[in-house]
Amino acid sequence: MALQDEFRFINQIKPKKVSRSGLIAGIGDDAALFRPSVGMEQIICMDTMVEGVHFTSATMSPYQIGYKALAVNISDIAAMGGIPTYYLVSIAIPKEWNETDLLSIYEGMAMLADKYHMDLIGGDTVSIANTLVITVTVMGEVEKGKHLLRSQALPGDIVFVSGTIGDSAAGLNVLLHKGTESSHTEVEKALIRKHQYPTPRVGVGRLLSTLKRVSLNDISDGLASETNEIARASDVSLILDEDKIPLSGEIQKQYKNQALEFALYGGEDFELVGTVAASEWDNLQKVAKSYGYLISKIGTVKEGSSSVLLNRNGELQKLEMKGYNHFKHN
Repeated sequence: MALQDEFRFINQIKPKKVSRSGLIAGIGDDAALFRPSVGMEQIICMDTMVEGVHFTSATMSPYQIGYKALAVNISDIAAMGGIPTYYLVSIAIPKEWNETDLLSIYEGMAMLADKYHMDLIGGDTVSIANTLVITVTVMGEVEKGKHLLRSQALPGDIVFVSGTIGDSAAGLNVLLHKGTESSHTEVEKALIRKHQYPTPRVGVGRLLSTLKRVSLNDISDGLASETNEIARASDVSLILDEDKIPLSGEIQKQYKNQALEFALYGGEDFELVGTVAASEWDNLQKVAKSYGYLISKIGTVKEGSSSVLLNRNGELQKLEMKGYNHFKHN
């Protein structure tokens, strides 16, 4: 194992300050203690990232790996309309990883945690034979009755998405072909940043939590997969308009012919996709704009079997619930 002194390592990653007033006892005891906020529902989610499957040292630094491992989970809290509060990290370490790189992983997480006033309250470190495995658990909270679910879509709703999508997969594609050490154009750098430093849309989720009814999902596996999850959970049909899917200027310059594929199947954008009543759309878009949030209408919800159809110049094409392995598809 790369760590010669696990207790010293734990002391190094132990936060020097506390951000949440509800924390009673964090790292240092057998378990953490925290006081739930009055009038709030508690949210908990967990994701595991495996070296060679979800990340590789050829495309991301240890700091960026840590940042993204936490961002993935914060995005899940955002998709519930919640506020991220605490996180725990379990890491399985092969002997090839040294202590400096491991500390850098935690530093990447800490940078993002500070932005959202989150506290690291526990976890575990173990040895493993070959590949690094990071499991992050994030806790959050949302006002009682204001949580957002995938199952709330109804016929007549507008389908929307935040930001632009496909950029993360495009950035990864640049890295897989040119590596991290090559000179990159400004367009390539913008796409790479979207892959290495995705922004969880907590602010957008909080805005949506103020509405009466919203279905919501975060885009971790691509637009096709995430919209299918909403369709299945709500038992409705979603019709998406190809020409309304928001694509950045960078992805259209760099990958004009692949941009739509990256948006539909690439994933890891961690934008939000959902549905809202048509009567609330204009006001939502107006308020979102006042906060600087980009939210785009990309389709409508219809009655019918759980499915997602893509309108391509008047021709409807069924979108299957699939994604792809980034490190095998480039």
